[in-house]
Amino acid sequence: MVVPRPRPPRLIRPVREPATVPPPLVGPWAPTDRRLDHVDLLPLPDGAVGPEDVVVDPSGRVVSGDEDGRLWWWPADAPPGTRPRLLAETGGRPLGIEVDPSGGGLVVCDAYRGLLRVTPDGVVRELTGTAPPVHLANNAAVARDGTIFFTDSSDRFPVSHWKRDLLEHRPNGRVLAYRPGRRRAEVVTDGLYFPNGIALTPDESALMLVETTTHRLLRVALPGGEVRVLADLPAYPDNLSAVGDGTYWIALPSPRVPVAERLLPHPRLRQIAALLPDAWQPQPRRYGLVALVDDAGTVRRTLHGPRGDYWMITGVRQHGDDLWLGSLVGPGVARTPLT
Repeated sequence: MVVPRPRPPRLIRPVREPATVPPPLVGPWAPTDRRLDHVDLLPLPDGAVGPEDVVVDPSGRVVSGDEDGRLWWWPADAPPGTRPRLLAETGGRPLGIEVDPSGGGLVVCDAYRGLLRVTPDGVVRELTGTAPPVHLANNAAVARDGTIFFTDSSDRFPVSHWKRDLLEHRPNGRVLAYRPGRRRAEVVTDGLYFPNGIALTPDESALMLVETTTHRLLRVALPGGEVRVLADLPAYPDNLSAVGDGTYWIALPSPRVPVAERLLPHPRLRQIAALLPDAWQPQPRRYGLVALVDDAGTVRRTLHGPRGDYWMITGVRQHGDDLWLGSLVGPGVARTPLT
């Protein structure tokens, strides 16, 4: 069953913001490691696209979704070209996927159904639903006590029109916490600009968080929800995953786009741009990029794919000596060795 897709507001409500100048990819961001131009591709079935996130479950299955609402899996040691097996169908649009430590299943952020739990044998159960307070569940982090912290990226636009939220450039997003004993979501912090990737620190005293619209890396204190800016990134961030040692991989779908940054002081032009066909709107660069940062926001390592063979990278996950990648537009998941 395919769940209904909400209609987006026709007009955006942009506000005037100062223009920014995208910083160059230099220093720790320099494209010296170009291994993302040479990844192993594990394709989705013919015609399927959009494995937005990727995770490795306790049984060694690499799991990702597609834009038609299906979840697929591959063996972690599968050779390039291996086709996946179907795990489940959500009927919506699966985005962030995390392991559920309570039972070995998965927690799935579905952009149209809210927060879901998927058992190892593929049974789907809705936790929060699409009714308020959840509008666009995007990425999650699961605490040891079972609390699920997740981003609700926009209360105005569905995932099908995410560009409109970025053009509007308003704080339409928030972080929510789902506590199994209470069976409802609570606001941790709000007033965020398309909050996206999220991960817990090892001691669970804070959340690492990225905002796509403002290209910022944030730290959110728990339980109070106080927000501290750690870094201004040279690219737009998406999903974020913890390695477990106090470092975090960030998927960066595109370096910052100069024309989009120059439009910020011009609300009327942005309103017009939002009404144009997608091909006429500011476009992401065809470039592969992920970064490893520590809990202070210091960049430890960056991997690049300047050719853009595997691009619009929205998911990243370290498993052993391999890095797994997902893409909003790609035909499958990708794998690259880290050594």
